[in-house]
Amino acid sequence: MSETIYLTGEAKAPSNNPITSQFGLFYVAFEIDPGTHRILDVDCTATLALTRNFIRSLFVDADITDPGRLIERIQRRYHGSSQKALITAVNNAVKKYREVAAQ
Repeated sequence: MSETIYLTGEAKAPSNNPITSQFGLFYVAFEIDPGTHRILDVDCTATLALTRNFIRSLFVDADITDPGRLIERIQRRYHGSSQKALITAVNNAVKKYREVAAQ
């Protein structure tokens, strides 16, 4: 395994979401193996442990360079109030990863 990369994606959560009052923004953090583009670990600024664990299960072992598949998993399985924020944050993280990988 190569040295891993840590990066985050961020987005605004709905104003009535506890994430907004507690954290201001919704963040999702990824640890990635740049040799395989595999997501090794994930965390996010959700207020419930179940939500953080569920979001982690959506992405661990997935390929960060396949945002269509990542978004499909979110749309199919995650129906929390911050779904749109999660999609935006993931797209933001994918963009950052592409920038880092291109260096």
